[in-house]
Amino acid sequence: MSFQSNPILDKLPEHLKQFIKPQEYSDYTAVNQAVWRYVMRKNVDYLSKVAHKSYLEGLKKTGISIDHIPNMYGMNRILQEIGWAAVAVDGFIPPSAFMEFQAYNVLVIASDIRQLEHIEYTPAPDIIHEGAGHAPIIANPEYAEYLRRFGEIGCKAISSAKDYELYEAVRHLSIIKEAHGTPLDKIEKAEKHIEYLQENMGEPSEIALIRNLHWWTVEYGLIGTLEDPKIYGAGLLSSIGESAWCMTEKVKKIPYSIEAAHTSFDITKPQPQLFVTPDFAYLSQVLEEFANTMALRKGGLSGIQKLINSKELGTIELSTGLQISGNFESVIEFDHKPIYFETKGKTALSYRERELVGHSTKHHVHGFGAPIGKLKGINIAIEDMSPRDLKAYNIFEGQTITLDFEGGIKVQGEIITGTRNLQGEIILITFDNCTVRHHATVLFKPEYGLYHMAVGERIVSAFNGPADVSSFDLITHKVTDTTIKPIKDAASEQLEQYYQHIRDFREGRNVTISRNKVFQELKHAYPNDWLLSIELYELAKQSNDAEFSEAILKHLEEVKLNNPKLGHLIDDGLALVDQSLVATV
Repeated sequence: MSFQSNPILDKLPEHLKQFIKPQEYSDYTAVNQAVWRYVMRKNVDYLSKVAHKSYLEGLKKTGISIDHIPNMYGMNRILQEIGWAAVAVDGFIPPSAFMEFQAYNVLVIASDIRQLEHIEYTPAPDIIHEGAGHAPIIANPEYAEYLRRFGEIGCKAISSAKDYELYEAVRHLSIIKEAHGTPLDKIEKAEKHIEYLQENMGEPSEIALIRNLHWWTVEYGLIGTLEDPKIYGAGLLSSIGESAWCMTEKVKKIPYSIEAAHTSFDITKPQPQLFVTPDFAYLSQVLEEFANTMALRKGGLSGIQKLINSKELGTIELSTGLQISGNFESVIEFDHKPIYFETKGKTALSYRERELVGHSTKHHVHGFGAPIGKLKGINIAIEDMSPRDLKAYNIFEGQTITLDFEGGIKVQGEIITGTRNLQGEIILITFDNCTVRHHATVLFKPEYGLYHMAVGERIVSAFNGPADVSSFDLITHKVTDTTIKPIKDAASEQLEQYYQHIRDFREGRNVTISRNKVFQELKHAYPNDWLLSIELYELAKQSNDAEFSEAILKHLEEVKLNNPKLGHLIDDGLALVDQSLVATV
């Protein structure tokens, strides 16, 4: 097992565990740790003024350190106390899997960390985004329940083939954009491909719409009033650039509503508008409003058509509670209602998310088909018939009968047995020597074997994935792109050593290191590196070494002149050091 389990993680189904990878804490370099420390110190300083109060409270509750990248094992020990857990993954994972993790109260954390040159923002999910953005805010019980419920509903959303193509394109862009030394033309090509896909998605699927809701709340949400909003979205909490940008008048603030589901976003650019919810409870209200529009709750002809169009494994639930899971291929409709459906390939039947004995994918290898609706000329549906009614209409074992359904479906054969649910309603009727027709078209022949006719007047639900996750082999995830690790040369390895020396000095592991010597080497060999100079400045100020402090400041001014884009990062870092020293006096 590639992770250390606990009671919460023990409940994860196997198909989710395929996405989990070990954190490999020893792979984090001293440069990585310095990046984490800078971002966290900057964020905590700024976010204490603009973030929802749950953020700082959550940092304390979840035990996330400002000085050290969180260890997954340590995080889990603390998260477990609030009913959650965390696992490491490699960057983006499919949206439905991401949401299903949430449904199990598991936070998915991309364990890689952004490079120093992307310290303000990276399109790739990383441990700063997940650990410093998502984890603290789930300490708020109202928000944590919203997140869990979002996952529960979101993983049932039906997708389209184009959704997966877009997911792969976004994953690819996030990887190459974060990777060191990727040619600009390669990034531009990937961005144009995403733009093309977004412009040609057609009618948005359920997963596309609920992904919009996720983006404008969980990732980029604001809370409070339009005049004085606070940040709670993880994308803003983890970005020192966007958390400041979003508070300016350049970003339009809009009252949060279900309209957010129809507002698309561009992951490659700062957001031009953000949605403000009055409180966390309202998020759940809008989520339920959206869920009422989904096939999960509406079922019907439109629901099964969504499954057919998705070409993915899905489930319909009939009014008797019988659930059919498979790849839906066709539906026959009459009077705008479904009257017969067919799956193709492996299919399983379930009741209340548990597979029915004798109706696994081994029993329905080539597909499954059944009529839906009432019998012609009879007001009462088969599922509502009492044993006396069934007897009156000759629907019982040993009878050879023709069932003539509304819309032209005819089932003719000898009844062998019936299967009932816990309420005593009949949910399946098994025929021998059976023929099923729709007018002149034969849908099932006697030579196919026994015919198991599903009983149900209506399709009450249609959703993504199987009813019983154990019915299908879902361990099928294939990764086309993986995170690109930076290739280190001798110079970069030496720079990491200097960062490690200063880290060891600050934490008291080796106080014999000459900080001045490191600084001279830094100026000579790495004239554009700024973050280690900030750390050296902090140590110089702490030891009241005015001469050393001035030398570092002079060097940093030269770095700013040569790299104007680094100016605000350097100034902010110096200000943090000065503020922390004032606070300790």
